[in-house]
Amino acid sequence: MTIQNHYLIAPQFMYMMGHYDRCGKLCTQITDTKGTFIVDKSPIEILNESIKCIGFDLRGALETSRWLLGEVHMCPIMINPIHRIVLFPTRSYKHEETIWFNPQHIKRTTSFNRKTMILFNNGKTLIVPIHLSSFNTKLQNAEQLEKMTFGISTDLTFVLNPVTRSVKNKG
Repeated sequence: MTIQNHYLIAPQFMYMMGHYDRCGKLCTQITDTKGTFIVDKSPIEILNESIKCIGFDLRGALETSRWLLGEVHMCPIMINPIHRIVLFPTRSYKHEETIWFNPQHIKRTTSFNRKTMILFNNGKTLIVPIHLSSFNTKLQNAEQLEKMTFGISTDLTFVLNPVTRSVKNKG
């Protein structure tokens, strides 16, 4: 498995999880449509850097998510509204064993021995230690956040007032 120093979450991102290297440092194992590799940064660092690239930060993304969805337990996060990338965690975002998923790549979920088996669009599968109903709720919250965020961005219309030369929001 290759090790990279840097990674920004892109549309081909499927999921990521914490991974300790041989020195005990928390790194990240990332799986995308091209394969699996290790990044020499924690999952939180990768999230924050990916969000910063579009001019925001992790704290602001969490606050916006809670504002839009209400007090959702373990809320999803909008990583990139341009590419419509939303990720959701299986546990608290601070927990070391959290797995972050991109719902765009999830084709189907099924119950498997009180765990959830995830079938991805590319045919790969993953079994995660979380009940199916809980996982599907998180998946639906992420899909809802994506729809709400995309809906807000497409409902805005700006018109320039020729008299005052100011912008008036019509949304």
